[in-house]
Amino acid sequence: MNQTKLNSWLQSRENRKVRYDFQLLFDSIKSGDIGALARGITLIESTKKEDQENAQELIRLSLPFIGNSLRIGITGVPGVGKSTFIESFGTELINSGKKVAVLAIDPSSEKTHGSILGDKTRMEKLSSNKNAFIRPSAAGDSLGGVAKKTRESIYLCELAGFDIILIETVGVGQSETTVHSMVDFFLLLMLAGAGDELQGIKRGIMEMADLLVVTKSDGENINKAKLAAREYQNALHLFPANPNNWVSKSMTCSSFENKDIQKIIEIILNFQTTMIYNSFLLEKRKIQDKFWLDESLKNLVINHFYNQKNLKEELNKLKENVIEGKISSFEAARILFEKFK
Repeated sequence: MNQTKLNSWLQSRENRKVRYDFQLLFDSIKSGDIGALARGITLIESTKKEDQENAQELIRLSLPFIGNSLRIGITGVPGVGKSTFIESFGTELINSGKKVAVLAIDPSSEKTHGSILGDKTRMEKLSSNKNAFIRPSAAGDSLGGVAKKTRESIYLCELAGFDIILIETVGVGQSETTVHSMVDFFLLLMLAGAGDELQGIKRGIMEMADLLVVTKSDGENINKAKLAAREYQNALHLFPANPNNWVSKSMTCSSFENKDIQKIIEIILNFQTTMIYNSFLLEKRKIQDKFWLDESLKNLVINHFYNQKNLKEELNKLKENVIEGKISSFEAARILFEKFK
């Protein structure tokens, strides 16, 4: 066998092996293998070109099997007890016969870009349950603290047979539109007596909330939490009506005492039933698909722009000119765009 034929045979063999391994990963995820699901999400999060191509093929194969879960976004200010709530909430869901996946987004440091990724240690009981899957991911520079690949990770969780998928966001006052654009139900956790310093971030998030829950309603904090819930309920009445005719509610709970967690589940399941009945759930997901088509296209264009070697050099030159006051930032952007075209 000459060298050309040998190389061709070796490449063919390698391609067969890749296809076999890829099919094995897909089949393993579909069978509910948690380890395979974790490897699949790692593939999605990889920035390597080859991994990205394989990840998209994995998503393509998954499409016929997705859409059967209830996707819930959970956000709230730091210190509100998101992880404690999710552990209590997720455990109750599992006790009712559900399989629960948690995609927990850890904040990334602005200075080091590092993340702690400690959600599994904060949800020790839930993470040890065979019907639960917890995947912490670094927020990076994503809007609203949501990892860029979270939506694709949702698909794989659905392929693995999870009924409920919880997306925990950073909740640091950034726009939560990204979260809202990938979930069916948006749950906002709030503290009693948080003070006027939070007013700047409340309204925008509250308008998107399908349910607002004041946490830590236990001990000496019960009356304060109930008062806050009433005040929030009054505020919710001032917002425009939801297009799906759902009336957002406000209530209290104690994750520590597991109080009113079941009531929250009942409200959410009632929401799901109502939205399926009036076809709004399906319509909302279609709108979300269009939104993510636009977002994906924007990301591809931006990445393509910044990966052009000649544009990188021109960008650095123009940055210097802008800093030195020789040209405006608007004019510099126009010049770069013309070169990009």
